[in-house]
Amino acid sequence: MQIFNFKQPLNFMRFKWTAIVLSSIMLIASVVSISTKGINWGLDFTGGTVIEAGFDKPADLPAVREVLSAAGYPDAVVQLFGTSRDVLIRIPLREDIEQVTLGDEVMAILNKSNADGVTMRRIEFVGPSVGEELKEDGGLAMLVALIGILLYVTMRFEWRLSVGAVLSLGHDTILTMGLFSILGLEFDLTVLAAILALIGYSINDTIVVFDRIRESFRKLRDTSVDDTINDAITSTLNRTVITSLTTVLVLIVLFYMGGALIHGFATALLFGVAIGTYSSVYVASSIAEILGISREDMLPPPPIEKEGENTDALM
Repeated sequence: MQIFNFKQPLNFMRFKWTAIVLSSIMLIASVVSISTKGINWGLDFTGGTVIEAGFDKPADLPAVREVLSAAGYPDAVVQLFGTSRDVLIRIPLREDIEQVTLGDEVMAILNKSNADGVTMRRIEFVGPSVGEELKEDGGLAMLVALIGILLYVTMRFEWRLSVGAVLSLGHDTILTMGLFSILGLEFDLTVLAAILALIGYSINDTIVVFDRIRESFRKLRDTSVDDTINDAITSTLNRTVITSLTTVLVLIVLFYMGGALIHGFATALLFGVAIGTYSSVYVASSIAEILGISREDMLPPPPIEKEGENTDALM
């Protein structure tokens, strides 16, 4: 399937320094926001109580929020869960309230303000120590994934390409976390899962480009490094665009119709797919070229001559 049919390779490397400067600005903005504003950690990381309530009629979320706020829970997060009659209430950890009786108090408040009655479906409590452990384990999972990818790409390709691949993955991860910090979006376990999925998605796209770069270096003997990389990226552009578009179509459906619980997951992946596609084309390849990748690095080693072969040939 061909969306584009270029007669000549596109000059992507013409904009490599522009891309590096743009990425640097976005990275600095993300790091500054994460350092100063911080990340809006969800209850999975900070601790708190999650209550799932069932209404006999479609729930009026603004009215539920108003009732809980008036009763002393202004920080309660109220969302639909599945259907319009299922409501998920998240209350952050508070020292002035007994977590054991919190569920009963919230249900009593809802039943008092709702004549049709409200039933409790489930209640879960996440302690602060559990949330801190999840935060540490999540960061460790991302670090191990990046180290494993660095080793894999080094063994399969060349160290300059591996550095470019890992730096581009770090670029995608930091920018995605920066988006959540700048916009104040809640960062929960589903968003962490999206970032881990993004790392796998982005490295897959990068490996395809690197494979074609290696083939182009061996096939095009009289072209510059810039022209060789441009040829490789152009030849994989159809595959990159088709893969990204099909992924984005699914994510758009999840974003608008998947419900509030996976809204953050879809947001992270929508932004991450766009950034990952951009970094596979520009960041990873540009860094490898800046580090000095050359045709000689990609050529297979010459065959080792066995002792006595030349003597046998002369005889």
